[in-house]
Amino acid sequence: MTNAVLDLLLQRRSVKLLAEPGPTAEQLATILTAAARVPDHKALAPWRFVVFEGAAREKFGAALADILALEEKEPPSSVRLDTERQRLMGAPLSIAVISRVKETPGAPEWEQVLSAGAACQNLVIAASAMGFGCNWVTRWFAYSPGVKAHLGLVDHERIAGFIHIGTAAERQPDRKRPMLAEVVTRYQ
Repeated sequence: MTNAVLDLLLQRRSVKLLAEPGPTAEQLATILTAAARVPDHKALAPWRFVVFEGAAREKFGAALADILALEEKEPPSSVRLDTERQRLMGAPLSIAVISRVKETPGAPEWEQVLSAGAACQNLVIAASAMGFGCNWVTRWFAYSPGVKAHLGLVDHERIAGFIHIGTAAERQPDRKRPMLAEVVTRYQ
């Protein structure tokens, strides 16, 4: 018996080289709707999404280069600055998932952070189910105070990751996965 969802989960792989086309506006709305349908104790929506598409990717890249130049102890090389300027240009669409913990009795911080991670995973699975390639990364800028300020994040918000989406330009080989005997125990 085949199951398309199970097959997708068993074969999912991050894709490094992404090209056009990316999702249409309608496809993106579906992807984001799926991302928002995650376990969410007390219905807090402890996450939000920042979408980078079109010229916004280049604008954000320019900001990354400026922030890097300010935050690095040693002046970054021109190659490094150019890399940051092009950071989001490698995919037609990127989405920052912002974890936003809300102090709420009965909804511990840990559960809210896990919900943001689940939103990232649902986003990846939904885009993959539509035939797109995805790559979920953090990199230095997910932890940068300057980037946090640039994106208008407040104290209780953190970047859970950037998810890059597009058409796979090449198929990635699978990587080594853990053997179940290494990660599964049975309570006795």
